[in-house]
Amino acid sequence: MLVAIVGRPNVGKSTMFNMLVGTRKALVEDTPGLTRDRNYAEVNLRDKSFIVVDTGGFEPTTDDVMLSQMRTQTMVAIEEADLIIFLGDGKAGVTPSDHEIVRTLAQTRKKVFYGVNKIDSEKYEDLAVDFYALGVDKIFPVSAMTGYGMGELIDAFLDHIPDHEAAKGAAEPYPDSMIKVAVVGRPNVGKSSLINLLLGSERLIANPEPGTTRDAIDTIVRHHGEQYLFIDTAGIRKRARIVDRLEKYSVIKAFRSIERADIVLLLMDATEPATEQDARIAGYAVEKGRALILLLNKWDLLPKDGNTHLQYAQKVRDALKYVDHAPIMTVSALQGTRAPKIFDLIKEMDRCYGKRISTADLNQFVEDMVAQHPPGTHRSNKRIKIYYATQVRVRPPTFAFFCNYPESIHFSYRRFLGNRIREVFDFGGSPLRLLFRKRQEKESARRSGRK
Repeated sequence: MLVAIVGRPNVGKSTMFNMLVGTRKALVEDTPGLTRDRNYAEVNLRDKSFIVVDTGGFEPTTDDVMLSQMRTQTMVAIEEADLIIFLGDGKAGVTPSDHEIVRTLAQTRKKVFYGVNKIDSEKYEDLAVDFYALGVDKIFPVSAMTGYGMGELIDAFLDHIPDHEAAKGAAEPYPDSMIKVAVVGRPNVGKSSLINLLLGSERLIANPEPGTTRDAIDTIVRHHGEQYLFIDTAGIRKRARIVDRLEKYSVIKAFRSIERADIVLLLMDATEPATEQDARIAGYAVEKGRALILLLNKWDLLPKDGNTHLQYAQKVRDALKYVDHAPIMTVSALQGTRAPKIFDLIKEMDRCYGKRISTADLNQFVEDMVAQHPPGTHRSNKRIKIYYATQVRVRPPTFAFFCNYPESIHFSYRRFLGNRIREVFDFGGSPLRLLFRKRQEKESARRSGRK
């Protein structure tokens, strides 16, 4: 079942969301309008399972474009929800907007629980009395910050959630088999527009104003019978341009989204040169061992000839050092150019990302490579030996090489081995990790003797 938390901006919806989830998954700041998109999380309480969705502030009457979009997104959440928690602000009191919201909720004919937040103790419960003017039967005075009164509210809505109810629809729990894709990049390169295109609906707010997406938002996209989890992240700006705590939190969440993902789509603006910030994002993804795909968006805005793609690809390669394994694709989120091919590339990348090579094949490869290109010497007079190798994990594919002098294997030789593994075993654009570990020669001899 889906439980949506709705109310005016800055009444404490994200704080309640965090209390229910048990983590700081939603951004919390004393700034109206902080939560702009819908944010989902699975909750397990008292042997019952449900999905809670944190919504943006609901302003029923506004001419502000952003607030209007937030209102639209909140209405989508209300339509999806099975149960609704309305949250008012006990310190601010009842407002005309509260009356409008309650009237809107009444038209849905769904079960609604009315909470009045910021009631920190019993002596402040009188502040909640005014909310009976909304014409509702039951008011729950609560403090999402301290937990006061939350037990009674939770008991009330849990009574309406069947035991062992599985999460349904777009908010279902994410199985391990689902490919998780983080969409990252600098502000205003078209991340939300790309996901809306792939999804086929306005699931996320897309706005030409930079920095529209501030939370990392999970979206399940279905394509040819398969499901993909897309994580839309806040635009990542240079450190010097992060002028308030709000955006700082967003940057942290964006990098955490990379850590959650299997595959990272780094979206760049094809009309602008690749920047140091693009390189920083790509470097972070590689450092975390995530598969990386480079997407050049707004390709429709460029004048083109037969060599345009090669020229731009080379410029990206020159700017993004050490990610020459990552595939590059040009797209237009606005016109939909090559969007379906993104799924083909994601599937191919995931295949390579999860590939495993047998120890026998890997050791034959090592034997051939060492014979053709010896790894050199240790302190000029001792030959470096690689005794054997094995793949120790997938996602990313990680290989351990057991040597007598691992510290003396030069970076260039490590890079050579990685490139040859990628080529010989068809790892495509997947990242590879090579570990070089100490193995005493006598122990290696004993291993060989047992064989």
